[in-house]
Amino acid sequence: MKLNKVILSGVVALSCVSASAQEADKTVNVFTPHWYAQAQIGGQYTLGEIGFGKLLSPNAQVGVGYNFNQVVGARLSLNAWQSKAGQNVAGNVYKWKWNYVAPMVDATFNLTNLFCEYNPDRLVEVGVFGGIGANIAWGNDEAADAKAAILKSEAATEALKYGATPLENLWDGTKTRFVARVGANVDFRVSDRVKLGVELSANTLSDKYNSKKAGNPDWYFNALVGVKVALGETHTTKVIPAPKPVEKIIERIIEKPAPAPAPKVESKVVEENFRRDIFFPIGNSNIAKSQSTKIAEIVEYMKENPDAKITLTGYADKGTGSAAFNDKIAARRAQTVYNTLAAKGVAKSRMIKESKGSRVQPFEENDMNRVTICIAK
Repeated sequence: MKLNKVILSGVVALSCVSASAQEADKTVNVFTPHWYAQAQIGGQYTLGEIGFGKLLSPNAQVGVGYNFNQVVGARLSLNAWQSKAGQNVAGNVYKWKWNYVAPMVDATFNLTNLFCEYNPDRLVEVGVFGGIGANIAWGNDEAADAKAAILKSEAATEALKYGATPLENLWDGTKTRFVARVGANVDFRVSDRVKLGVELSANTLSDKYNSKKAGNPDWYFNALVGVKVALGETHTTKVIPAPKPVEKIIERIIEKPAPAPAPKVESKVVEENFRRDIFFPIGNSNIAKSQSTKIAEIVEYMKENPDAKITLTGYADKGTGSAAFNDKIAARRAQTVYNTLAAKGVAKSRMIKESKGSRVQPFEENDMNRVTICIAK
């Protein structure tokens, strides 16, 4: 048999792992709702017209709170100690102080977790809060003494001729007034359950608080430092196994080409179900630039398959927000993809949009469920 008529063929079977390094298991931290206790001490400045240092007084606060999720919480606190006021009459400064206790209810918001990925090992976190409560004040005897001293002065006697009455809103006994506040805090991590923090707040109440009539609300500002202790686990750790290496069988056929090989006819592989997943940042329904390639691939597929229809299903993750909020943002995510595809030429009659909120979680990893899954058939 001539050599040019001999066909040499061989089959080589190789089992191999993908050329890239094997991925390691991924560890994901999942926030756990929990209670916490808080104790703080610091100072207060009661807004007034005499020197700043003369209106400083001690302040303290204790509280207990609950973090519903990694962003939103609530706190019940008891703020108390002392407030000061004063008046300058013809160069003479009159000062007085009184005591108070203020039970408050606040809504708290962790801005760091809102705008950044949740990380229980983060050293510094920033938050804001706002609330309402009652200011229960007593011991205003010094204000009455100050008014008596002012009325005895020559300057006050002259001012009274023109209708200027000192300490016109003087009060005695125990008075309860509505108070509202807003503030900000910075917490520094010590351990999983312990944080040291700094808190600043602005508090406003009626014009009668400092005994003087000014025609506008009275204010006091608190600066506090303290410790916050979590009363339970703050998070759990979930390990997502790395994908198993894919074994591939590579077959190689070695043969001498035939004199007149038949022309190859390439067959086009058509995907029965075409799928692309459009992922979104936390609390957001805008399509990121990183997802634009997927949008282009969907548009191209729909052009090449004019009979295909596509279903757009929006989702939200369970770890953030309430069920009602998640229903709305999931629907907005589906609507955003719908509007984007329509703007790029995909007929609206070929698209179906749905929303499953956070009731269904298509992925095990919490953050991946901020998604619109697009399936074309």
